[in-house]
Amino acid sequence: MTTLLEEFRIVKRELLGDARESGTANARRILVCSPHPGEGKTYCAINLAISMAAERDIEVLLVDADFAKPSIPGLFGLETSAGLMDCLSDPSLKPESLVIPTDIQGLSVMPAGNRTTRDAEYLASSRTAEVLARLTQGAPNRIVIFDTPPALAASPAADLASHVGQALLVVRADVTGQNALEDACQLLSACPDIKLLLNATHFSPSGRTFGSYGGYGSE
Repeated sequence: MTTLLEEFRIVKRELLGDARESGTANARRILVCSPHPGEGKTYCAINLAISMAAERDIEVLLVDADFAKPSIPGLFGLETSAGLMDCLSDPSLKPESLVIPTDIQGLSVMPAGNRTTRDAEYLASSRTAEVLARLTQGAPNRIVIFDTPPALAASPAADLASHVGQALLVVRADVTGQNALEDACQLLSACPDIKLLLNATHFSPSGRTFGSYGGYGSE
């Protein structure tokens, strides 16, 4: 566990550093996804959120944006309730009212909400920009992490890419192919800074066991 914590400290330092350097609300919104299912994106999103919440001056909101297969609230032992999709579809709902605190200090979650066949249409509407802006408005120390569906399996990751300043693309060692990686990066190209996280490696020259970390499309 100590090694795992250290690995996510390394990842979060790069993300937080870029967010602080940019100084924009967009840079404090981080999208986490993978090209395909089973590559560890939810695992990475949760551990990243927990690691960031350990910072003394940071509060973290983890948003379950995997509308087809939501899992975040259950993994924290919370009951499923109204969430992001409900807020996008109902202008009378305030996003802050859908945030649920966890038993981890500094970490809250927002459920995915009720399923709909119109998630792509809602995400493409002007309401999305309004809702996401409210999640960071007036909270300069808040980091919002979105756990989205795999980029090549559903459209929400590509739809949300234009509303975030950083994207963390999780790829699994010996599983994710080069073509899938390139296709996923293309789908997320609306995000100005795409970083890669190599998950489940069994060997690295440095002796680390979690993986490696780098940038793709970052300026």
